[in-house]
Amino acid sequence: MSTQHTRSGPAPAAVAARPPAGATRVRWGIIALAFGGLTINYLDRANLGVALPFIAEDIHLTMTQQGLILAAFFWSYDFCQLIAGWYVDKVGPRRSFTTASVWWSLFTMLTGAATSFASLFGIRLLLGAGESPAPSTSAKVVSRWFPRQERAFATAIWDSGSRVGGVLALPVVTALVAVSSWRTAFIVTGAVGLLWTVAWWRTYRDPDQHSRVNAEELGYIRAGGARSADADSESALKVRWRDLFGYRTVRGMMLGFFCLNMCIYFFITFFPTYLVEERGFSLLKLGVFGALPGLCAVVAAWVGGWFADRAIQRGADVTKVRKTVIIGGMVGGSVIGLAVVVPSAWMALVLLATAYSSLAFAASGIWSLPADVAPSDNHVASVGGIQNFASNLAGIGSPILIGMLADRTGSFVVPLLVVSCFALIGAFSYAFIVKNAEPLPARIRG
Repeated sequence: MSTQHTRSGPAPAAVAARPPAGATRVRWGIIALAFGGLTINYLDRANLGVALPFIAEDIHLTMTQQGLILAAFFWSYDFCQLIAGWYVDKVGPRRSFTTASVWWSLFTMLTGAATSFASLFGIRLLLGAGESPAPSTSAKVVSRWFPRQERAFATAIWDSGSRVGGVLALPVVTALVAVSSWRTAFIVTGAVGLLWTVAWWRTYRDPDQHSRVNAEELGYIRAGGARSADADSESALKVRWRDLFGYRTVRGMMLGFFCLNMCIYFFITFFPTYLVEERGFSLLKLGVFGALPGLCAVVAAWVGGWFADRAIQRGADVTKVRKTVIIGGMVGGSVIGLAVVVPSAWMALVLLATAYSSLAFAASGIWSLPADVAPSDNHVASVGGIQNFASNLAGIGSPILIGMLADRTGSFVVPLLVVSCFALIGAFSYAFIVKNAEPLPARIRG
């Protein structure tokens, strides 16, 4: 039976690798709900990539226009990341996720009303603004609900929603297009987001305010290093938002995450088009086999999180664990460039699945870093928003770069060879620019 408690409730003196007997497990239900939100979030951004061949035929879009429309989402999504992180830290996960999901769901539904390049471009701009708080909110949820030794796996769960959403977009959107139309696909997927909003608002509370969390679970969460304002020093709380850019580690995180997304956003944008135009996939084959890289990536992300938490529970250094996962995954992601030069479609799928899986493996560590390095609890979402801002500059640049290079060369070979180089640059950034996975000092260091 649950017990009531306050923020000053007891916490064990030593950090336990496993929760004590009798502790509730509410935190796993919370992260499962966040996973659902991110799944819908990415479904509602990836649905355009799946439907785009049909939209382009209907309203007559060139490849360059398609690239601009795909990038429009990221222009607003990216530049709103900076204020989104601050907003999440200000109002908390419950309100920020609710506001965001209502916004993006409505504009997903409005996408079905687009009749021209201009209207589709404008709707995607507004959709991007609404989706921007979701990743920082999820990182904030993990920082408050999970001890350090469970942080990577919890992060892998919510972050894998991005892959699941992309995977679901293929069969769901193609089925809706086949049965009805591309316009119906956007109305249906948007409505799902509104239903999730109700569940989040009714369920989410912070650990010390949740009626189902007992004292044993709360103590375990706190003793393991979960972030909370009452555990932060006064000097850390006074670090200004703009001061975060002065930390070398934060700048390295920005560069590294940018490079990761230069690769990942191929899968979110032009991947279906690549399979149809370069590998001759039919609508049926696209819906079935096109999901394989995303499914493999989901498993890889969970393995990465499990591996990191297991190592930390056994006493491994947190910094070494984070860097091993991230750098190894980035190097593995560079094989994306080989997928476009192999002769057969099945070989290309194997290599693309390997690349996407490696990148997802790395992402479980990357999204653990904001909770690791933020100077205080009040900076976790802000650090997450800052690194996500940098990463989604790739969301702006990647589809435009790929689209323009594809138009000029007549294939995806050169674009993806260029993209693969970014994975190696990202590995360098996490290896040599990012410092330790520990709270940054209040005094700014170069």
